Amino acid sequence: MTQNNYKVANIKLAEEGRLKMEWAESRMPVLMHLREKYKKEQPFKGHRIAGCLHVTKETAILVRTLRAAGAEVVWSGCNPLSTQDDVAAALAAEGTPIYAWHGMNVEEFYWCIDQCLAAKPDLTLDDGADLIFTAHKKYPDQCKSIIGGTEETTTGVHRLRAMAKDGKLRYPVIGVNDSETKWDFDNVYGTGQSSLDGILQATSILIAGKNFVVAGFGHCGKGVAMRARGMGANVIVTEVKPTAALKARMEGYTVMTMDEAAKVGDIFITATGMKDVIVERHFGVMKDGAVVSNTGHYDCELNLEHLKTASKSIRTVRDNNEEYTLKNGHRVYVLGKGRLVNLACAEGHPSEVMDMSFANQFLAMLKMAREGKTMKPDVYVLPTELDQELALLKLGTMGLSVDTLTDEQKRYADDYSAGT
Repeated sequence: MTQNNYKVANIKLAEEGRLKMEWAESRMPVLMHLREKYKKEQPFKGHRIAGCLHVTKETAILVRTLRAAGAEVVWSGCNPLSTQDDVAAALAAEGTPIYAWHGMNVEEFYWCIDQCLAAKPDLTLDDGADLIFTAHKKYPDQCKSIIGGTEETTTGVHRLRAMAKDGKLRYPVIGVNDSETKWDFDNVYGTGQSSLDGILQATSILIAGKNFVVAGFGHCGKGVAMRARGMGANVIVTEVKPTAALKARMEGYTVMTMDEAAKVGDIFITATGMKDVIVERHFGVMKDGAVVSNTGHYDCELNLEHLKTASKSIRTVRDNNEEYTLKNGHRVYVLGKGRLVNLACAEGHPSEVMDMSFANQFLAMLKMAREGKTMKPDVYVLPTELDQELALLKLGTMGLSVDTLTDEQKRYADDYSAGT
């Protein structure tokens, strides 16, 4: 439905979305603390923020917090299958210009981004960097008026660093993903739990006793492997990085190539950020009934065109679950069309872990609003001290505390002359 400043699937779903958002707010105390702290100061007054990030109940709390701190906000989803339509409707009903719905095609996806850039933002907030790249490719002159941006995820930060290295980045960006309170929590515990949730919702399969293949042993892969093992799976890790493979082995996982794993795996999930991780030769040797999914940012990790060519029939057997029957008679089940399984097939990361990630996003936006005009076009990280402050605040909301060093201990830590 369209009404001037938004396009969502069904505005009548707004009340359902509001209830989800209320639940998320009750589980995101750090972000709510920042909202209370900055709503009087209004640090974003006069700024227009364009966001391109998964439209979930947690994202909605970030949007509300940015607006409470004075920002004008316009939003689009960063993945065709990750938008929660009731949440999008609730944000639209509250007056946020938003362009997002579940199941959009690629052309519609970029149309939504175009609407955000048409609002002429001076700050951008990304997950995957599609908003930033679109601004650079289609609206280069507009980049001159953008103070700065932030980027949420590993894939986006990697792409932006490559862009900066080539001298093509036109404004400064803070890589929020590189904050410890983001990548060591959201990526590990959030991705681990929500990816398993997506697989279970799309299949209702028993995890225990299965050969569970995780492609990539970065932070996201580690989280998935941890949760799969916790549910009784025999976890197999595939890697291209020797040190990552060695870490996986030291954690007790089986390590092998994808060519080997394809023959024995029951459930596959990619978490690499790289294209063509599973291709035709892998699909061709999979067991009858193998389940294939992806939790990396883009669906290109699975070459579904190869699978389509190798298949004699395709049908949808349940929500977000397509059965490809190969010419050899074996069936391969692809979840969420190869998109992010935790968002295409489930609700994404739990609110509690996104609390810290989005607190980082808020603070990174705040830094850009205040200092972006003095920063050169490059990819930056937030101060490590901020990580410790956020972690301490999170611990406090959990009723936990930590020890502190005495003055004597602090002196000792810096005393290079101290011996045995």
